[in-house]
Amino acid sequence: MTDAPYTPPKVWTWDKENGGKFASINRPIAGPTHDKELPVGKHPLQLYSLATPNGQKVTILLEELLARGHSGAEYDAWLIKIGDGDQFSSGFVAVNPNSKIPALLDRSVNPPQRVFESGSILLYLAEKFGEFIPKDPAGRTECLNWLFWQMGSAPYLGGGFGHFYAYAPEKWEYPINRFAMEVKRQMDVLDRRLAETEYLAGAEYSIADIAVWPWYGGLANGVLYGDSAIFLDVASYKNVQRWTKAIGARPAVKRGRMVNRISGDLSTQLHERHDASDFETKTQDKLEAK
Repeated sequence: MTDAPYTPPKVWTWDKENGGKFASINRPIAGPTHDKELPVGKHPLQLYSLATPNGQKVTILLEELLARGHSGAEYDAWLIKIGDGDQFSSGFVAVNPNSKIPALLDRSVNPPQRVFESGSILLYLAEKFGEFIPKDPAGRTECLNWLFWQMGSAPYLGGGFGHFYAYAPEKWEYPINRFAMEVKRQMDVLDRRLAETEYLAGAEYSIADIAVWPWYGGLANGVLYGDSAIFLDVASYKNVQRWTKAIGARPAVKRGRMVNRISGDLSTQLHERHDASDFETKTQDKLEAK
């Protein structure tokens, strides 16, 4: 990095060698790069995803729905390796023209319904099964308030703070300070709300919590962006810590976090999920490996 100030050109052009993690898959155009159909399994719901925070939202909700006895929420979870560009296949783009995970295809309806963007998927599934969203107008509105809060806030945590703190080719004080300040403000927003209520929408666990937890619970748990939890002093947000631990202890959340995971300890990874017994097989493999 030079000390000279940057002067933007009159017309921006794409520099493919822009550096930083994920540089190879970032581009200023949409559409497929190659032809490849998506696999289809036996269940009504076909999920194409990766266990990023956005991907975890959907698998957690699906596991919670199954835990409540909704057999129609059975799903096949297919791994999309975004580092390899799987999201740019013709099949994936047909389900999500934005080429981002997660993407869902509901084959229980005719014609099959595509659902993309994680918040849209959460809302679609909550309404389809009548679960994890309050039925009274005031409660529903509060739930959606926090669901959409997450949609608008998390880009500052991920694409803002996370990128400049952990992924940019060099560390620059201005963007790190700018986005660290905003993330701490967001954590304070959550902490103040969770001082008033057990969960974000009120007394009941909902898709608002399921949307927010993988991002801000991940930060509170110290699993996002290296040592960022120390840098941001996340332990000081006591109400967020209480909420994070309570949700993380839920069995469905533990299962949902495993699905489509390809990093971390092998015992926490379930690359594809096609049946509830896949978790049992994973547990048995772990015991046999000891």
